[in-house]
Amino acid sequence: MEDPYIWMENLNDERVLKLVEEENKRFREFIGDLSDELFPEVWEYYSMPTLHGARLTDKGIIAMYKERDRQVIRWLGGDVIIDSKELEKELNDEVLLQGFTADKSGKLLAYSFSIGGADEGITRIVNLETGEILEEFKPSVWNVTFLENGYYFSRFYRHGETPDGVKAPAVRLFWKDENGERMVFGKGLGSGYFMGLRKSTDGKWAMLTVTFGWNKADIYIGPIDAPDLWGKVYSAEVPAEPIDVVNGRLYVLTREGKGRGKVIAIEGENITEVIPEGEFPLEWAVIVGDKILAGRLVHASHRLEVYSLSGEKLDEVTFDLPGSVYPLDTDGKRVLLRYESFTVPYRLYEFDGELKLVERQEVEGNFRVEEDFAVSKDGTKIHYFHVKGTEDEKKVWVFGYGGFNISLTPRFFPQAIPFIKRGGSFAMANLRGGSEYGEEWHRAGMRENKQNVFDDFIAVLSKLKGEGYRVAAWGRSNGGLLVSATLTQRPDVMDSALIGYPVIDMLRFHKLYIGSVWVPEYGNPDDPKDRAFLLKYSPYHNIDPNKKYPPTLIYTGLHDDRVHPAHALKFFMKMKEIGAPVYLRVETKSGHMGASPETRARELTDLLAFVVKTLGA
Repeated sequence: MEDPYIWMENLNDERVLKLVEEENKRFREFIGDLSDELFPEVWEYYSMPTLHGARLTDKGIIAMYKERDRQVIRWLGGDVIIDSKELEKELNDEVLLQGFTADKSGKLLAYSFSIGGADEGITRIVNLETGEILEEFKPSVWNVTFLENGYYFSRFYRHGETPDGVKAPAVRLFWKDENGERMVFGKGLGSGYFMGLRKSTDGKWAMLTVTFGWNKADIYIGPIDAPDLWGKVYSAEVPAEPIDVVNGRLYVLTREGKGRGKVIAIEGENITEVIPEGEFPLEWAVIVGDKILAGRLVHASHRLEVYSLSGEKLDEVTFDLPGSVYPLDTDGKRVLLRYESFTVPYRLYEFDGELKLVERQEVEGNFRVEEDFAVSKDGTKIHYFHVKGTEDEKKVWVFGYGGFNISLTPRFFPQAIPFIKRGGSFAMANLRGGSEYGEEWHRAGMRENKQNVFDDFIAVLSKLKGEGYRVAAWGRSNGGLLVSATLTQRPDVMDSALIGYPVIDMLRFHKLYIGSVWVPEYGNPDDPKDRAFLLKYSPYHNIDPNKKYPPTLIYTGLHDDRVHPAHALKFFMKMKEIGAPVYLRVETKSGHMGASPETRARELTDLLAFVVKTLGA
């Protein structure tokens, strides 16, 4: 099959750079001054503080935040310990904090950061009492676990080979004390294996998980200070993770069964089921005192459940707004939880038998989150959230994804708030391909079942159209595939389309950048059987000159090194060729994830401006 625009895969081609310049200008002309008018409002919500992590220590809670144009690690309600702006002055480059951990006493802090948006970063270990840098690792190390006399850390080898002679990429665990460092775990493990080390909350046990890809887990435990005594106690062909060791029993959350999550306890040779599989997925569990606190995903938002250690259900906690809730840290007596919703950048809760609010950031105003279902082509019920303000002018901006086992749970979209305040509304659809209802739900949207995902989205958009709404459909990355496939199949179900950083040419995706790693999810274009179902929906190959397409914005970044910009560029050219009202916005500074806060906020503002202009809000 001849590809007329294959030359666009070369991003250094003069014609590509000229097109980018011309089309960016044409898009600017289309939205006029609207973006500049909206920017201060989007920036106001974008720069609200958000919490990214928190750790319990004997001296108080240490937390990491994104604030306006910087990131900080600070004592909760107190002094700043690390400031990304100070690091930028020191290193004379853009710095992104990646994460941190602290020892129980609150004397030592390990934090990692990347420079100039690179994946490989630097890890520093700091004495919190003196501020002195005790250690610096280049590239970053992970899993720093402090003991009294030293610490463990894991090193991911991207180049060369490991100390035991295995070629990169591979991961190994080390111990470091005053005698230097030595490798203590991972000998012989090849590429594709990852490991995570955690200490039990009583400080006595090491719990080490070795995973292969996303689908296999081996769990090892043993005395924290004797790695040569760690032994494998559990193995599964599904994701599994250790929760804690209490009175010599190891509690594990495993996806064995239908893939919806259950808690088991392992003692010697005995395995007992503590919390059986339910109708909805059990996403996480921690042990607090003599209770198990668990997070269950019910129609794509979390509720908390409290159980006894023997599995008796004692209590259930729901929230005022559907939200996403995840544990940040626990010391066995209390647990810190992070909550987020459509109008709530974050809340920090503490649970020690009861739930207490520690601090929060919320958007002022009257909002309500409604939930509804649409019925897909094969009769499957598809859940969606619908966020409204005081006015409802029957204009809705709909976000979808549907793939890679990723669930869309309520989160904060800063650019949606100004739209809702102007009488618009915002919806988010929970399509097959995600993990909202467990692994079976994911598999129903993979490979030869991918058409289900588009049918699900069509069902939600059609229902909203039937209720009299003008509809803007939006997705990015795999969500860009979703919107472009829906657009080529059923342009009548939307009034405008926003397609971001998309995967669109389904016959060549595996030849561009890291696309080959998506073959398990999408299928292999080089296999004739897979090629047949890929070609059936591939948006690039299914543009119909006889269909009437709505205004469409395709946006990407020239430096996206995950999804090749050629997907967006080639689709744009084919749409333009047939006279469709299509616009292109290419970020010339950013990648798939990285960009300065202002660059990101500008992009979101342009999306808002396009929706306001095309829906007439």
